[in-house]
Amino acid sequence: MTCYKIVVAYDGTGYHGWQFQPHATTITQVLIDSFFSVFQHNITILGASRTDAGVHALGQVAIVRSPIDIPVAKIKKAWNNALPEQIVIQQVDKLDSLVHPHTGVKQKIYMYHFFLKRPLPFFQRYGWYINQPVDINYLEKSLQVFVGKHDFRSFCTGDEAQSTIRVVDSAEVKFIPEYGAYRIVIKGKGFLRYMVRRIVGACLTAALQKDVTIEDLRKVLQAKNPCNTLPNAPAKGLLLYQILYE
Repeated sequence: MTCYKIVVAYDGTGYHGWQFQPHATTITQVLIDSFFSVFQHNITILGASRTDAGVHALGQVAIVRSPIDIPVAKIKKAWNNALPEQIVIQQVDKLDSLVHPHTGVKQKIYMYHFFLKRPLPFFQRYGWYINQPVDINYLEKSLQVFVGKHDFRSFCTGDEAQSTIRVVDSAEVKFIPEYGAYRIVIKGKGFLRYMVRRIVGACLTAALQKDVTIEDLRKVLQAKNPCNTLPNAPAKGLLLYQILYE
């Protein structure tokens, strides 16, 4: 078997997430099918991050195992030509041996975009349009509740079999004038399923002044109860921006 490391960008609209599902169209399945259509061989793919339905990526990293050895320039060009326009392989590197895509991860960077004014049609599918006033200063303060090492059981699916303790390195808000969007940037070594979207949804609820305070967010975090009523932010605003390795 020959192993490759690939970096993939995709528009998650209309896909049922990254991970293979037997009766749904996923990014992984499209990658496998398109590779077979070109090279007539099956491959296995293991991603570094499992993005959910409707979530986008600019820098998803995956390990590919192939029964044939193909030059990286050829594999990138031919594979991209077989992919739909929503998916692009940005980089292909041949590996000396099989490694897990989680090995050596230093930091994952997620971005969440939202609009306070109706966005242009070119941008609306990549962010949450909130047609209400948002206190950006309060949003920034709310995000700081989650920075550091915490048990994030209250901000995941609740189905996790392993530890729900994670470390958020930083969380900040920026305004991106060329898109008319606000961008929340959250960095950490690893995240639980729904964790980023639940944090963003909770903090924006507080910033919308809907009877949720920063102290309420702290209490929910400390309660370690995933059944709280704080909302998930919509999937379309979330982007896996980059995965950094040691």
